[in-house]
Amino acid sequence: MKRIQSGFTLIELMITVAIVGILASIAYPSYQDSVMKSRRADAKGALLGLANAMERHFTETNSYLDAAGTTATPADTGAPRIYATQSPVDGGTPYYNLTINAATSTTFTLNAAPIGAQANDKCATLTLTHTGVKGDTAGLGVAQCW
Repeated sequence: MKRIQSGFTLIELMITVAIVGILASIAYPSYQDSVMKSRRADAKGALLGLANAMERHFTETNSYLDAAGTTATPADTGAPRIYATQSPVDGGTPYYNLTINAATSTTFTLNAAPIGAQANDKCATLTLTHTGVKGDTAGLGVAQCW
């Protein structure tokens, strides 16, 4: 009688594990990059929404100062007023600190600084000014980060 062998040999199993390992080593970094891009997109949306809120405040008060409703520094010092919140503003895990730097009554700069799991983002801090100029502190430019 001839014996029928079923199942996998050890070498077949090791080849399968090696192939899965190679695929995972390629797919996981791509996945992480995609997740970072989506979090950056959320921060960009939050910055644009905050800029819209700043413009609404300016039309009501003719000033960007005190847009958050409180004065962070006394009005007579001339120091910039800085307010902070986190993105996403509607709950969830925050990946960016959003700040408003209203240096004068007619200018402001919004910043989105990455925190936590997003801290290693290649674009670093995203910026948006009152004139709509977009930037990043890593110097990669609008084409790569915005």
